[in-house]
Amino acid sequence: MYDLIIRRARTVDGQLLDIATEEGLIAALGTLPERAEASHSLDLAGKVLLSAGWIDSHTHCYPDSPVYRDEPDRVGVAGGVTTVIDAGSTGADDVDAFVAQACRCQTRVHALLNLSRIGLLRQNELADRHDLDLPLAEAALARHPDFLVGLKARMSASVVGENGLWPLAQAKVLQARHPGLPLMVHVGNTPPDLDEIVDRLGEGDILTHCYNGKPNRILNPGGEVRAAVTAALHRGLLLDVGHGSASFSFEVAEAALAQGMAPHIISSDIYCKNREQGPVFALAHVMSKFLLLGLSLEQVIQAVTETPAHALRLTDRGRLSVGLAADFTLFELHDEPHLFIDCEQSPRSGHLLIRPLAAIVAGQLTLTDHGITHHAFHS
Repeated sequence: MYDLIIRRARTVDGQLLDIATEEGLIAALGTLPERAEASHSLDLAGKVLLSAGWIDSHTHCYPDSPVYRDEPDRVGVAGGVTTVIDAGSTGADDVDAFVAQACRCQTRVHALLNLSRIGLLRQNELADRHDLDLPLAEAALARHPDFLVGLKARMSASVVGENGLWPLAQAKVLQARHPGLPLMVHVGNTPPDLDEIVDRLGEGDILTHCYNGKPNRILNPGGEVRAAVTAALHRGLLLDVGHGSASFSFEVAEAALAQGMAPHIISSDIYCKNREQGPVFALAHVMSKFLLLGLSLEQVIQAVTETPAHALRLTDRGRLSVGLAADFTLFELHDEPHLFIDCEQSPRSGHLLIRPLAAIVAGQLTLTDHGITHHAFHS
């Protein structure tokens, strides 16, 4: 007797698959015998796509943040996302409060610890050197080793003030004390210059807002990917979309993709305002933009499942394999004309929308607004 059996799910490579779960883990995969029983069952009849649970690696979902906030379940399971990573909303001062709230969510919630102890209490959190307290950060990492899956440093002029590259140097010191700990670096307006930033990045680091349209972009004035970025990629740097309200340009993405510079990770940088008013709306909407840009469905799903799971050391999820967490996203491809808008208010016409139908976390199902019919799920 299993807890849940999902029958005739369609994977992104077109295969039909049965899945059984037990105690929150994947217990069996393949074609299950008809006699197999479960407390609950779901027959998708080959009409619904299923992948490992989606991971949004760049969100802002600490509900008490005074700057960027949202509810983890609103940007998580309600949109088909089974794991959300808050990217630096909290620092050492307030991460304990976030942990207490996250424990009550159905979505799996983790965070990147802001290098500044105050987190996003204000927009220039790295401008005062007194707020960069490495012992406090060390203590927070020690208290919450499972919740805190990496570090976050926002390296743009409005954030660092007169401190230039010093906060990044401090982040690398802290990272060196925790081998393998990922560091996500935000890029925006100069100073510091992008070349100076990426010269210091490599294996285990994630460059977010990789297709931003600001002057400090990954393209040089001639429209070619900067040599410093290419060199950092060879050292193991990962590119993260981090769409957000002001950090994604179709023009930049098209030029980079034409030069073979596809994103490793697709993330939303979502919070309540850009979820409700756009241009983000949901992780699925950002994913759909990359179908429009020419990525295959397999590439898009890889960028929200296995790659971010590996990058953030979430070893229990991101793949469909016996013994891993029973986290799945059920979705469909909806074909209708649609106008996509980037952060520069530049439009592109497309017709394929990735539409999440349900999120399953540890075997527990939550339907989205587009959810599968209730009669398909029965005891």
